[in-house]
Amino acid sequence: MGMGTYSGENDRETTERAIRTALKMGYRHFDTAKIYGSEPAVGNALRRAIHDGLVEREDIHVTSKLWSSDHHDPLSALHQTLKKLGMEYIDMYLVHWPVSLKPWVDYPVPREEDFETLDMENTWSGMERCLEMGLCKSIGVSNFSSRKIEELIDFACVTPVVNQVEMHPMWRQKKLRSICGDYGIHVSAYSPLGGPGNAWGTTAVVDHPIIQSIALKHNATPAQVALRWGLSQGSSVIVKSFNPRRMKENIGALDLTLDDWDLFEIEKMEERKIMRAEYLVNDTTSPFKTIEELWDEEI
Repeated sequence: MGMGTYSGENDRETTERAIRTALKMGYRHFDTAKIYGSEPAVGNALRRAIHDGLVEREDIHVTSKLWSSDHHDPLSALHQTLKKLGMEYIDMYLVHWPVSLKPWVDYPVPREEDFETLDMENTWSGMERCLEMGLCKSIGVSNFSSRKIEELIDFACVTPVVNQVEMHPMWRQKKLRSICGDYGIHVSAYSPLGGPGNAWGTTAVVDHPIIQSIALKHNATPAQVALRWGLSQGSSVIVKSFNPRRMKENIGALDLTLDDWDLFEIEKMEERKIMRAEYLVNDTTSPFKTIEELWDEEI
């Protein structure tokens, strides 16, 4: 189970304190990205914990991501990430989105004039160079559809290790998990609770009657049921909370076991994608003219 570190409102001190608390609870995977603005706090908290003997570097897993304005030079972007983290390497480096933006775009929602043509073959070659130089232990992608995975496989020398995507009981990603499984690509779930803490998120997953019923049956919380479902599918889950009570609740999902009936009931839940990223679609400058093109009909 990983800890996400994206937060629109939390300051560096709050983030560092939350990471230290998480380490004491048993979290060992920390997920950050250039666009999150949390790399300095993540690095500082982890370096301090290593210095204090709370954890060894080899025991933690740090993921960061190539932002869309850096597709032209992943190597330089990763050097900047390492500088912010104060680390010699990270464990996983992901292409954040299959979208290229102009070099100065350092905000998450691009304007119409910000888009560039994506040369994914060149981007992936840069990612492979990062791996060759030992700046990261593995490389992967995020927000890639089944088709985009297959297109990448066609020219990649190194197969991505991970595809990090939205996945939860109301967006189960069955086709994508099957395609990724064919290529030995691990699927990591972001927003495994439906992103209730985000502006675009919803409580629909944890409020769903089926999730509530299963939680009651096991004397667990709805969040624990949703997280355990993700883990039961062979995926890792990235949870984002800086609230110590919720952090403890989330990691408690590791102690829960869902039976076949529970999994069967969850399969009945209606599906809808929550993180749709409509802001990456436009009629003029984006390579994606419709939301269906962005997700290759997996929407």
